Amino acid sequence: MANVAVLNMDGQQVGDIELSDAIFGVEVKEHLIHSAVVLHLANRRQGTQSTKTRAEVRGGGRKPWRQKGTGRARQGSIRSPQWTGGGVVFAPKPRDYSFKVNRKEKQMALKCALTTRVNDKKFVVLEDLVLNEIKTKSMVNVLSSLKLKKALIVTDGTSSKNVMLSANNIPGIKTSAVNNLNVYDVLKYDTFVVTKEALQKIEEVYA
Repeated sequence: MANVAVLNMDGQQVGDIELSDAIFGVEVKEHLIHSAVVLHLANRRQGTQSTKTRAEVRGGGRKPWRQKGTGRARQGSIRSPQWTGGGVVFAPKPRDYSFKVNRKEKQMALKCALTTRVNDKKFVVLEDLVLNEIKTKSMVNVLSSLKLKKALIVTDGTSSKNVMLSANNIPGIKTSAVNNLNVYDVLKYDTFVVTKEALQKIEEVYA
């Protein structure tokens, strides 16, 4: 089992904690991580783009000029794709970009992503993270003490409302509850920060 230092909000070590090998010490399978990231990005796409083809644009029912004798290229409609205001060739239409990844594969991908954060020494455990009021400056001071610039902060999601709201306006910082964890966010941010309570929940949910 890997041992990780436990820090307080001032950035001082107050102990250490053992991480479960079932979650933070698995064999990293890059193809599962890739599938999970592609799935996440695909699900973010609305798929509502739509452009009219030549069959859908208005007008163009009459042949603009006769076939021969004018000296110009033959044309059948003013709504052909080469005309201004004409239809679009292979126009994009509404579609669903999502695809299926098995539940166990998604869970394993998340475990692999968490393992990479531990292996890269980008895993920070906080003894507690509590703010008495919603104040961005207080959150900035905490991040400064921990020397964090681009981090994903994971909390238990119940008593951390002030933390989440205080971090909303800070560039490079994102907060997340345990049940909203995803591979994309874990890998996007340089450092994975988690409270002890949230860490226990992660080990309970994903073990």
